[in-house]
Amino acid sequence: MIRILHAADLHLDSPFEGLDRRRAALRRREQRMLIGRITALAAERQADLLLLSGDLFDTGAAFLETASCLEAALRAVRIPVFIAPGNHDYYAKGSPWTLMQLPENVHIFDRSEITCKQLPKLGCRVWGAAFTDRRSGPMLAGFEAAKDGQTLDILCIHGELDGAPDSPYNPITREQLLRSGMDYAALGHVHTAGGPIRIGDCFCAWPGCAEGRGFDETGDKGVLYVELEPGVCRAERISTSVRRYHDVTVDVTGSADPVQTALDALPHEAGRDICRVTLTGEAAVPVETGALSAALDERFFSAALRDRSRPARALWDGAEEDSLRGLFLLQLKRQYDAAGSDEERRRCADAARWGLAALDHAEEVDSL
Repeated sequence: MIRILHAADLHLDSPFEGLDRRRAALRRREQRMLIGRITALAAERQADLLLLSGDLFDTGAAFLETASCLEAALRAVRIPVFIAPGNHDYYAKGSPWTLMQLPENVHIFDRSEITCKQLPKLGCRVWGAAFTDRRSGPMLAGFEAAKDGQTLDILCIHGELDGAPDSPYNPITREQLLRSGMDYAALGHVHTAGGPIRIGDCFCAWPGCAEGRGFDETGDKGVLYVELEPGVCRAERISTSVRRYHDVTVDVTGSADPVQTALDALPHEAGRDICRVTLTGEAAVPVETGALSAALDERFFSAALRDRSRPARALWDGAEEDSLRGLFLLQLKRQYDAAGSDEERRRCADAARWGLAALDHAEEVDSL
């Protein structure tokens, strides 16, 4: 059995554009500690291999402090480390990979062709390739490792499983993995964790990003600890998040205290995290956005508020009028009253709102 720690998509030195300058700088400092936490996990789990499947840096240029942190963390590792540069940190002249002084146990794949490093003491071979530009065609096309029946074959690569054939991010097909002869494919690029999935004799997985950087990367993030033996793959997700992103939508329809309703809907014990709250629905009383913003600022590291609620109104007023407007409302009210589900009633109410907006030549916000 081989024990593997598999990480990818750290995106060190990200701009954190959604935060103010001070908080963004703090987040980048916290990000730099990721690689130290990952190498510490490798030691704690007694991993035999550390696989880093690309996009460790967010760009082809790294801050001096970031490169120094990475060098120091990798020097402390006593096991083989494999790095497969991705589309954000591709291997090229002048890239951080060519400038850092890394220890001998760290191997960086530096070509777009699949190459192999043999580790006879571990009874395995590690295969991999690198992005050498921002874009890459399918690196696994036509690749097949000659099997000897005694050696575990492991692939470390940045790419897009089931991506479009013309994807510029190393599209990988299941047929390619099936034919490759790999026992485990350590993938990077997709920021939502997935796998392991079995394709023939090959297990493949991707850990997702190791730390969220925006509201498109919500929730817990981390790395994979993998135990691999012939025909068997056991994987455990381990959190590495220092701060998490939360994107919460709160319907304040009918609430007598929209501020409290919003606060009650938020995650507890999330004071280190970043949150965005979107208010929707029909507010029975005016929303005190200033009070809610102040409460959010006290509760979270950073918070944003979007008020998309609207004042409540008596929707069916005028249904008895002897007018086109009244007839329109009356027909919909009858359907609303006869509706057999909340979903049907919602559709009738939405139809009434949109119809009234059209009659009044006014804007109506979708209740969704």
